[in-house]
Amino acid sequence: MTFARLACLTGISAAPFFLLGTLNVPAAEGDRVDARFEIYGFAGFHVLTNRTTVQETGDRYAIAMDLDTRGLASVFVDLTSHSEVRGEFTRGGARPEAYRADVRRNGAERHYAVDYRRDGTVTNASAPASSGQPFLVAAEQIRGTVDQLTAYFILERQLAHGGSCSLSVPVFDGSGFYNLRFTDLKREMLSADGNQNFAGPSQVCEVVREDIVVNPDRNEDTYKHGRIWYAQVVAGDRMMPVRMEFDTEFGSVQGYLGQLRGAGLALRFID
Repeated sequence: MTFARLACLTGISAAPFFLLGTLNVPAAEGDRVDARFEIYGFAGFHVLTNRTTVQETGDRYAIAMDLDTRGLASVFVDLTSHSEVRGEFTRGGARPEAYRADVRRNGAERHYAVDYRRDGTVTNASAPASSGQPFLVAAEQIRGTVDQLTAYFILERQLAHGGSCSLSVPVFDGSGFYNLRFTDLKREMLSADGNQNFAGPSQVCEVVREDIVVNPDRNEDTYKHGRIWYAQVVAGDRMMPVRMEFDTEFGSVQGYLGQLRGAGLALRFID
């Protein structure tokens, strides 16, 4: 559910991971999966840790994600963020109801709040940027959009049900309005390597981010293109990203599933 944001090392903006806020997330431990991802940049430097929790209870879901920079990356960009979404399952996949995100980057804070209604109406209640530059998008433009966390969640469920990567999702999360386009690349048998001890079959998806309306206050770069390796790590109706690679203005960043807990399992893929 995503990477990317870092300044001179930047480019780590959310793929299967982005931001997170404060909602009342249901605590059904039996339907909860906690995952930790580690992100590496140029020359293998450890730049970011992503912790994501997904909970499914009946016809409802909740996703929460925390990001924070590591090692040398924090010298260039000191980033922490917490984002959450809650929503319900639909015949076509999943529909968010409320998305919240709190981001702190080099001492500057941003707070995002977006509400999604069943009729497709989307309300942006995000706090205005300190710069005073408004982010204006017509209501009809963002009708029927979802947040980024839900967009990746829909793809993961589609893959688990035997579908392909083929999917295009319009996204509005208060920080940007864009399309996420996913396509099939190949199936690949992964082997353990020096970064991760996961091994098994995977489905590789390509993702392209197409900006529609760019936030004038956006002060960080983000990925435009990436590849994600999905695998059925635990039984259920969702495939997990186990490896990923994103191309940024400052080079390529790689991400790996490091640890997973849930569905009666406790797995560690990075020591």
